[in-house]
Amino acid sequence: MTTLADPVPGGRPGDVERAAALAGELAGRGVHGVVLAYVDTAGIGRVKTVPVARLAAAAAWGVGMSPVFDTFLADDSIVTTEVLGSPDGDLRLYPDLGRLTVLAAQPGWAWAPVDRVTQEGEPHPGCARTFLRRIVADAGRRHGITFRAAVEIEWVLGRDTAPEGAFEPATTGPAYGAVRQVELSDYCAELLAALAAQGVDVEQVHPEYAAGQFEVSVGALDPVAAADRSVLVRQTVRAVARRHGLRVSFAPAVLAEGVGNGGHVHLSAWRDGTNLHAGGEGRYGMTAAAESFVAGLLARLPALTAVTAPSPASYLRLRPSQWAGVYTAWGRETREAAVRIVTGMRGARERAANLEVKPVDLAANPYLALGCLIAAGLDGMTASAPLPEEITGDPARLVDTKTETETTTEADAETDAEAEAEAEAEGAAARGVRRLPVSLTEAVAAFRRDELLRAALGPVLADAVTAVREGEVAAVAGLDDEQVAAAYRWRY
Repeated sequence: MTTLADPVPGGRPGDVERAAALAGELAGRGVHGVVLAYVDTAGIGRVKTVPVARLAAAAAWGVGMSPVFDTFLADDSIVTTEVLGSPDGDLRLYPDLGRLTVLAAQPGWAWAPVDRVTQEGEPHPGCARTFLRRIVADAGRRHGITFRAAVEIEWVLGRDTAPEGAFEPATTGPAYGAVRQVELSDYCAELLAALAAQGVDVEQVHPEYAAGQFEVSVGALDPVAAADRSVLVRQTVRAVARRHGLRVSFAPAVLAEGVGNGGHVHLSAWRDGTNLHAGGEGRYGMTAAAESFVAGLLARLPALTAVTAPSPASYLRLRPSQWAGVYTAWGRETREAAVRIVTGMRGARERAANLEVKPVDLAANPYLALGCLIAAGLDGMTASAPLPEEITGDPARLVDTKTETETTTEADAETDAEAEAEAEAEGAAARGVRRLPVSLTEAVAAFRRDELLRAALGPVLADAVTAVREGEVAAVAGLDDEQVAAAYRWRY
């Protein structure tokens, strides 16, 4: 269960006693150390570890770690803002004991997510987990809304014997093919066993589209727990792979061409125990509030991509007609739309209906991504924003139309096909369908203009997002697509 209260010096009420009891239980199960985990602004998981005997002290006083990591880039170089990026200062990492988990694939270790607190005992304004907790609490207080969320995890498996930095798929079977499942049967079975032992309810594991690619879908939780689970699942996927001589990449684009790794977010809003995405009078059973929530997401997607697709490699994945959702469009079960409405099967819709946000990858900090998505949706809900007309099929046909005219006829002559294309483009504009940013530079520019997202994050965290994204852009200046893919291939 997620702990929603902020940490305090000396520990939250009952935490120290609980940590001491847990330490005894962990030691009895052969656990020696606890991984204290968080995700930085660049989307890299950072950790410190403590012996189990120090868990009570960590619950009382935290564990020290520099705030400089808020402005680390994926390659561990450092950028600065007005308040972050210097070697000065210290923070305290406080474990959430309610999320502490024994790691099935790492014998001798347990894991817990942390919130970060200043030495004065105040929540650190750059802590992404604290930010998400506050967004969720504010939604409940101001709107009476709770959320359920899940993050899909896609990854590729490479051979550990490949040359340094190279990627060689660990399986050569076709997309969604039985060959891949057979070739990596032992790996997949151990992964399922490890996740089950850790209390992760898995809905499915299957071979995906790209070479050596798999995906795991997990059950929905409250947003903070869902983000925690995303981090834990990735730790487990990687640990099991190492035991089988395999190497894992969650990078948005492992290769310059082809389908990349996504981290699609599933999200549903609830009020008084009722799913707002089912049983309403709107399209596909959505309530008016759910429609406005989707409208809020669509309106801010260009700026949101600076958070949900935060790497230069993200834009190798965000290409049309690759099911990455690169247009501001929505549709029922339309996998090319940025927002896919999932109704679920008849008879299960009251609990299953949700929305899927597709232009998200696993370079994203899941706490930042979920918090900003919720903030955008709630803004639409507050404004009763109208949801535009849905799209069907591939929205690329509406936007990427031919504009050249025949040179062998009169200049103003148009073919029937050109006239149809222009009409489709006009229809797309009327429905608000437009291309998402094609580069991280464009995404950052949209983020800078979005006052709502910056205000939701607060000035310290918003400036960190901007500085880190601009630092990543500078880090790959002059590189071609293949070099960009290689630069981030094994960073995530």
